[in-house]
Amino acid sequence: MHTPEGFEPGYSMPAVLSANAIAFAWRGDRLLVSGSRDALKDGSAPTLPGVATLSDLGLVGAMHFLGAHQGASCIAVNLPEGTVDPTGWHFAGLRSLFFRIPEPMLALAGRAFQVVEWDRTHRFCGRCGTPTRDKSGERAKECPACGLIAYPRVSPAMMVLVTRGRELLLARASRFPSGMYSALAGFVEPGETIEDCVRREVREEVNVEIGPPSYFASQSWAFPHSLMIAFTAEYAGGDMRPSDPEIADAQWFTVDALPPLPSSVSISRHLIDATVARLRG
Repeated sequence: MHTPEGFEPGYSMPAVLSANAIAFAWRGDRLLVSGSRDALKDGSAPTLPGVATLSDLGLVGAMHFLGAHQGASCIAVNLPEGTVDPTGWHFAGLRSLFFRIPEPMLALAGRAFQVVEWDRTHRFCGRCGTPTRDKSGERAKECPACGLIAYPRVSPAMMVLVTRGRELLLARASRFPSGMYSALAGFVEPGETIEDCVRREVREEVNVEIGPPSYFASQSWAFPHSLMIAFTAEYAGGDMRPSDPEIADAQWFTVDALPPLPSSVSISRHLIDATVARLRG
């Protein structure tokens, strides 16, 4: 999910919201969209409410300005956990909305979720326990007692597709849908560079050594607040075998005999598709 074209980020709430202001209203990890749950299952395209609609529905929560997309203000709203589905609307998980709402709105929904999650989990100072307040002039929480500043959390994670000739090293975690494989991934640890993380994770997960990683692309991934940084790397040695409890299986696959792969929304699929195209020449 990338920043949409025509989006201008911001954090200071305008004195007057635009008439077409869009509300990304979250109840926990569920986003408010139009229609019933059955309509979503039937393939109907849901829409997002405007801020005025949210008010008409009697839904109230902490509001955060995200910016403007093509002139329309975008607002993240943190609704109470007990909020019930209004008539004609329901709360849906973000993954269920892949390919159901336009990609720019999906990306902004992911951004909104990360802001709401930060607002929800930083209500109190992590150092002294005092209730926090929004800091003037930037998107941050500050403690009025000890002065601790807390910014929205972003967790950097690497993803790497290891190649050996025309083969790809793909793995599946136990949490994956049945039969699906993907590139290796893992979170950066304190004190590591992203390149250190790539080499360590490959060694720990599949007992393989690699050559220098080559940067591919990055993607914000709102599950719940990751920044995925993707690489390719050439196999350099080692007897490949799953060596991490989270890895259910890992195999070398030729470019002409690939297993089921992740959704095209994810950077992992873009990484695999681009590498396959390059290897096929």
